[in-house]
Amino acid sequence: MTIQPTHRLAWLALLFTSTLALTGCGSQPVAGGIENNKLSACGDKPNCISSTNTDEDHLYPVLKYTGTAEAAKNKLVQTINNYPRTRIVSQDDQYIHVEFTTKLMRFVDDGEFLVGEDNVQVRSASRVGYSDMGKNRSRMDEIKAAFEPCCDQ
Repeated sequence: MTIQPTHRLAWLALLFTSTLALTGCGSQPVAGGIENNKLSACGDKPNCISSTNTDEDHLYPVLKYTGTAEAAKNKLVQTINNYPRTRIVSQDDQYIHVEFTTKLMRFVDDGEFLVGEDNVQVRSASRVGYSDMGKNRSRMDEIKAAFEPCCDQ
């Protein structure tokens, strides 16, 4: 098939836009933040997990710790920094927002952590697509394994 010169620019624009959509580049964060001292629940898409959801498909248990919230947050930051293709976007005394990038397709997912008095609420959601093929849950399982048990001093 030969592309006419008049249509070449349109094809290039379509190719560029499709590539951005498939790689997750240019996608907007889906971090919900904190409301009433809780992380946001997930919507109905199967590409999100959260400690504040009640349905089994989206529910992810809180991360547990003993010791101080400060020690837990410090270990959590260390755990996140040791996780591949991860960038901490923002953090304060209790809240951490993270961007996770998948290895193969370079999709960006948003992770959130809220450190409470004896546990850490978690939320992880894909920015693009309908399903995440279980990636947010498996990633959080790896972070949980590296974080717990935490933080007797």
